[in-house]
Amino acid sequence: HQVTLENVFVGNGSDEVLAHTFQALLKHPAPLLFPDITYSFYPVYCALFAIDYRQVPLRSDFSLCLQDYEQPNGGIIFPNPNAPTGRAVALSEIEALLQRNRDSVVVVDEAYVDFGADSAIPLIQVYDNLLVVQTLSKSRSLAGLRIGFAIGHADLIEGLTRVKDSFNSYPLDHLAQVAGIASFADEDYFQQTRQRIMADRERLQEALIALGCEVLPSAANFLFVRPPVAAAEVMQALRSQGIIVRHFNAPRIQDWLRISVGAAQENEALVQALREIVHG
Repeated sequence: HQVTLENVFVGNGSDEVLAHTFQALLKHPAPLLFPDITYSFYPVYCALFAIDYRQVPLRSDFSLCLQDYEQPNGGIIFPNPNAPTGRAVALSEIEALLQRNRDSVVVVDEAYVDFGADSAIPLIQVYDNLLVVQTLSKSRSLAGLRIGFAIGHADLIEGLTRVKDSFNSYPLDHLAQVAGIASFADEDYFQQTRQRIMADRERLQEALIALGCEVLPSAANFLFVRPPVAAAEVMQALRSQGIIVRHFNAPRIQDWLRISVGAAQENEALVQALREIVHG
């Protein structure tokens, strides 16, 4: 990413990086802002660190409207692409938000960015209140090693380091460091893998639409799907066949499923099982 060491903070998974971010940078008298449908750990961190927050509703099509964040705040955080919807916002929209919101930290959680969205990392050279968080658990398939990092202005990184070192000065273990470096070095494999996943995602989306499902545009390694029959029932029927999808028993999204993009044969098994459930 062409940044210096003073711009990088590394943690044991992006969840640890996010926890330090909430504690170090996002606790202020004004509320923290994030979407009403998003990563479920955000309100958990707020409760853990006694952070006041306000959830900003997504549009009716589940897209993120960053203009809605033009209100008093003690910080802003959102995933790009968002989870569980998979929808992404353009880099130009993020920059417009940063231009309007100079007095608090903006955190872009890019756990799924490698599957079709544009990273905001280039913007840190211009905006000293931007922090970008990424993980090696998704596109680089290293979830078990717990490797996450943040990139931002040196002052933000220093704040994260002070909080971390106050109770946990341990770095990543040596195995995680070696594997992480090897992952970044093998750029060819990384590109081939993510391109395959994106191509399989488009094929899976077409197949689901053909079955009568509504499928949101996705820039992640999953699809957000509304089946033509009750989502909770579909989830249970798939589970009985050994196929696990995610159902959210929550307002606005109770009729939707999050379906991960698997290997080609796994996707075909899913489609066949759904065909039997939907059409009998």
